[in-house]
Amino acid sequence: MNFLIVLASLCFLMFVAYRGYSVILFAPVAALGAVLLTDPGMVAPMFTGLFMPKMVVFVQNYFPVFLLGALFGKVIELSGFSKAIVAAVIDFVGRERAILSIVVVCALLTYFGVSLFVVVFAVYPFAAELFRQSDIPKRLIPGTIALGSFTFTMDSLPGTPQIQNIIPTTFFKTDIYAAPILGTIGAIFILVVGLSYLEWRRRVAAQAGEGYAMKGVELVNEPAAFEHEKLANPLLAISPLIMVGVMNYVFTKMIPLFYGDKVQFVPAAVGKAAAPVVQSVKGVAALWAVEGALLVGILIVFLFAGRTVMEKFSEGSKSAIAGALLASMNTASEYGFGSIIAALPGFIVVANGLAAIPNPLVNEAITVTSLAGITGSASGGMGIALAAMADTFIQSAQAAGIPLEVFHRVASMASGGMDTLPHNGAVITLLMVTGLTHRVSYKDIFAITCIKTFAVFVVIAVYYMTGLV
Repeated sequence: MNFLIVLASLCFLMFVAYRGYSVILFAPVAALGAVLLTDPGMVAPMFTGLFMPKMVVFVQNYFPVFLLGALFGKVIELSGFSKAIVAAVIDFVGRERAILSIVVVCALLTYFGVSLFVVVFAVYPFAAELFRQSDIPKRLIPGTIALGSFTFTMDSLPGTPQIQNIIPTTFFKTDIYAAPILGTIGAIFILVVGLSYLEWRRRVAAQAGEGYAMKGVELVNEPAAFEHEKLANPLLAISPLIMVGVMNYVFTKMIPLFYGDKVQFVPAAVGKAAAPVVQSVKGVAALWAVEGALLVGILIVFLFAGRTVMEKFSEGSKSAIAGALLASMNTASEYGFGSIIAALPGFIVVANGLAAIPNPLVNEAITVTSLAGITGSASGGMGIALAAMADTFIQSAQAAGIPLEVFHRVASMASGGMDTLPHNGAVITLLMVTGLTHRVSYKDIFAITCIKTFAVFVVIAVYYMTGLV
C-alpha cells in the first residue's frame, strides 16, 4: 500500500505537468498528499521541516547559476552576437547541410553557457529559413534542435556549464570536467547516431516527395525570411562564449588553490560577538567557477556591445530574471518533492528494488533517468535521485573502487536521458515556438531521447572494458 501511494504521487505529478500546470504549485500538493495518505499527522511537520528546507537549499546553491546563465544568454541575444554566430556557422558548414548546421549552432551556444530555452528562441528562425530553402520537412526541426541543445552539450561533454553538469559536483565533490574521456566518447556517440537518424528521416521524406510543408498540416509561427542585416564580426561575437569556457576552467583550477579546503570568517555584529561562519570550499568550488565565468562573459559582452545591449537591457533583463526564477523554482519544488517522497515508507520499496540491480553504475543510471522521466525534468529528476541516494552511490563507488568522477558523468548523462518525455517543459516550449504539435514532431524527439539514454549504457560499458575515465 505504501508503495502504491508513492507511485500514485509520482503519476499525479507527471499528469499535472503533462497537462501544463505549474509544478511549483503541484509538487508540494503531490508530496503532501502522499504524506496525508501515509501519516496524516505528519503533513505540516514534513512540509516545514523537510520540503521547505530542501527547496531553499536548492535555491541557495543553484539560483545564481540559473540567473547568470539566463542573463548571459539574454545579453548575447540583445547584442546581436547570437545572430552573427548562427550566420557564420551556417556559412561555414554550408546551407546544403541544414541539419548539421543547426545542430552545430545549438551545440556551440549551449556548450558555452547559453540557456537551452534561449537557444530554442534564437535558432528557430534560422532553422526554419534553412529547412524551407532546402525543402526539408519542418517537422524535423524540433528533433534537430533537441539533438543540438538537449543532449551531448547539456551533460556529456566535460566542462559544459549547464545545470545538469553542475548538480553532481555538490554531491560527489567533483568538478564539471569529471570523466572527460568517457563524456567525450558519449558525446561523439550521441552526435553521430543522432545525425545519422535525422539524415535517414530526411532521405525517407525526400523519397516520399515530402517537402517543407506537410499535407494537411497548417504552417504556423512561421518567422519572416531572414534578411542579411549588418552583423557583428563572428570572431568578436563568439569571444564572450570562449571566455566563459576559458575562465570556467581557470576558476575551477584556481579557486581550490586560493581558498584551500575551507574559509572561515566572523561577521561584524552589534553587541555580543557573532559565531564564526565556516564555508567548505570543495562542495561549492564548481559553482563559484561557473558563476565567475558567466560574470566575465557578461562583462565582455558589455565591453564590446554595451550601447546596443543597453537599448533593450531594462526589459530584457526582466525577462531573463523571470525565466531564471521560474526555472529554478520549478526544479527546487521538484527537489523538495523528492525529499518528501524519499522519506516515506513506500520509497523503501523503490530503493530496495533499485538496490537489487547489482551493478552500481547501472543502478545509478536507471534510478536517475527513471526519476527524470517521471518528473519531466533532467535537473529535477537528478536532484531527487541524488538527494535520496547519493550516500549509497558513494559507498558503492568506494566498495567497487570506481572513481566518483565516473558516477558524476553517469548521473549527469542519465538525467538527460528519459527527461524529454512529452510533459517535459523544454519539449513543450520547443513545440510551441516552432508551431508544431506532439503528434507531428514528437516521434523524432523521442528517438533522440532513446539514443541519448542508450549512450549512458555505452559509456558504462566503455568504462568497464577499458577503465578509461
